Amino acid sequence: MKHTRFEAIRQRLESFDPGSGWRLWLYEFLLFGFKQGWACLFGALLLALLLATHLFYPDDALLHRYDFLTLAAIAIQAGMLLFRLETWDEAKVILIFHIVGTVMELFKTAAGSWIYPEDSFLHIAGVPLFSGFMYASVGSYIARVWRIFDFRYSGYPARWATYALAVAIYVNFFAHHWLPDIRLALFALTFWLFRHTKVHFRNWRVHRWMPLLLGFLLVAVFIWFAENIATFANAWNYPGQEDGWEMVSVAKLGSWYLLMLISFVLVSLVSPIRKPPDQL
Repeated sequence: MKHTRFEAIRQRLESFDPGSGWRLWLYEFLLFGFKQGWACLFGALLLALLLATHLFYPDDALLHRYDFLTLAAIAIQAGMLLFRLETWDEAKVILIFHIVGTVMELFKTAAGSWIYPEDSFLHIAGVPLFSGFMYASVGSYIARVWRIFDFRYSGYPARWATYALAVAIYVNFFAHHWLPDIRLALFALTFWLFRHTKVHFRNWRVHRWMPLLLGFLLVAVFIWFAENIATFANAWNYPGQEDGWEMVSVAKLGSWYLLMLISFVLVSLVSPIRKPPDQL
């Protein structure tokens, strides 16, 4: 796997010694923010496009706004590969997420969970193709942050159990429209499987850790904020938002938390589950 252009920059930043005390604290804080920003690049560019086109895209344009967003997302993906800002393994993850996300969109829009209010030519059954890239941006972030922070894991559950959990979560997103919603049981099972799991991440030179369940929650909160921006930008509407924007329910955090499990497990198919350096 070829390294991205960011690899050399990251190595130089990690080799720099800012000293100790408050200088080290400040440097690590800024370095953490820079790395997170880089990991979010795909999603941040897409979110910026959603907001910018909502505010400035001409109503009488020959190309529908949704179609422009689809073509722009493809261009961003191509550019990131062309300029080696992203690896091919990460692009594979994005493709998987695009497929998984589009299938869910087709079902959920048919069930009335949300709608896409604007016209488009590049769509399937009324679902614009750019929607798959919104799911893909989550996968892109997880794959990139996994590599950039050199994720390692302790107390990781059996791989087969994580795969089974991800499948159960995905199926429940569909089945709860006809069968009892088992998300509370899925939350409990998630807690049980990952209760001892720690993610070890290297920001500067040493690995620190946090409970993996906490990491899932933090990312879910971040996605919920992004979702509020996207619905404000009229990327899609939930019931109740047709006549004017209102904040997305906090209850959606639960859905995003479960989606994080699916996302994480999919990324684990192409990213190694390695132990911390002191456990090798």
